[in-house]
Amino acid sequence: MKISILTLFPEMFAPLYESIVGRAVKEGKLQIEVINLRDYTEDKHKKCDDYPFGGGAGMVMTPQPIGSAIEAVDPEHKARRIYLSPKGKTFKQEHVFELAAYEHIVMLCGHYEGIDQRAIDLFIDEELSIGDYVLTGGELPAMVVADCVSRYVDGVLSPESLVQESFSENLLEYPQYTRPVEYRGLTVPEVLRSGNHAEIDKWRREQALKVTKQHRPDLLD
Repeated sequence: MKISILTLFPEMFAPLYESIVGRAVKEGKLQIEVINLRDYTEDKHKKCDDYPFGGGAGMVMTPQPIGSAIEAVDPEHKARRIYLSPKGKTFKQEHVFELAAYEHIVMLCGHYEGIDQRAIDLFIDEELSIGDYVLTGGELPAMVVADCVSRYVDGVLSPESLVQESFSENLLEYPQYTRPVEYRGLTVPEVLRSGNHAEIDKWRREQALKVTKQHRPDLLD
């Protein structure tokens, strides 16, 4: 899979080259490219924003650099083109599975007061939001989406790591434990040390239901 990220602040994406995702990139299982929109502007001062028509606070990103950049990285429109936006559909696990099926994803990071609507109308397939709050730009949401989708690229994680995790079957994940057996008066549940895999699976299922009822009952509706 290839993930192309268009942004005015490419330096913000250093975390994507660390940890599990970074290792996948180094091993060639995943390709992540971060494109500086300023490299595609026709303005001699590298300007990519201007005042909004109709007045209002802040600046709006202009359509020309966005269009030119998207056409450069996806000239035949074979990729899924996403604009990270607070007015987009809420990003959920089902979106992760949908996006993981694409060979190429292009993500546009807005900034300031947003982007010219014509760039959305002409070049974007869908708008996604990671939650009901406003950030300074689309860079952090783009990293969230890239991280989530990357986990489902072949070879990035072992299949076992993707089983029974949070949001599978609309349940949150059960509690996890490791050594030592006792820490500050709290011990690892005996069933997890029993070696009885049927009972362990039963306990984990029960705990997943309990955690989901406590923290996200809406998932059980």
